Amino acid sequence: MGKQIWRVVVAGGAAAVFTAVAAAPAGAAEGGVSFSRVQVNGGKPIVIGVSNEVAAPASFRITTTHRWKWPAVFLYRGGTDDRLWHAIETSDCLKVSSGVCDINETMYFDPSVWDMRNSEAGGWKVAAEVHFEGGGGDVDDKGLTVQVKRNSRLTVNASPEPVSKGRTITVTGKVTRANWETRKYASYAGRQVSLQFKAAGTASYTTVKKVYANNSGALRTTVKAAKTGTWRWAYYGNTTTGPSTSTGDNVVVK
Repeated sequence: MGKQIWRVVVAGGAAAVFTAVAAAPAGAAEGGVSFSRVQVNGGKPIVIGVSNEVAAPASFRITTTHRWKWPAVFLYRGGTDDRLWHAIETSDCLKVSSGVCDINETMYFDPSVWDMRNSEAGGWKVAAEVHFEGGGGDVDDKGLTVQVKRNSRLTVNASPEPVSKGRTITVTGKVTRANWETRKYASYAGRQVSLQFKAAGTASYTTVKKVYANNSGALRTTVKAAKTGTWRWAYYGNTTTGPSTSTGDNVVVK
């Protein structure tokens, strides 16, 4: 199976490789082309940190009698020339029938190479595009939305270790999230984070209480020592920030 790869020439998707074609209404089949079965990242948010390239799978079906090149789905806001991706890789035609092809695609986002703006977190629309051999092409707004989110991180420390039964355990930590513009993780103040506990010999965590981070993103609370087990923090994310859980800190209760 062959593939095609192309990359943007301006960071943040500000410039598109393709020639812009006016977007058609959702579900339209302009220019003798229709796109169907469009999926991006399995319907899940695309969560991006500050250093690692993120690969988001996509797929679609193209139906046309035209000879075509460079079919792809992409994320956009406003007009279709305001796009977000740093590289796109597509398969060759996986023939379904005459004039009908399935295409597998991967969108790549690399914040360590390309500049990203924090304002790019949030909802992005999905469109499909194809260019014809000899000129012309088609863009179809698919009426889908994909959430692009900044990654978050949590740390944890529970002490003292070990502790006598009935004494106080202090659990601290910090919540941070990716700042795409500085390429560093920064304090995420005011977040509501869940303190969770897993007793020794059990398989799952239970939420004990919810705590708000202070202005520095720091977390601190106390609990009574009852059983040996593991403590962790869990943040469930929002429309611009992905969820995260800390590692677990085991405390032996004597």
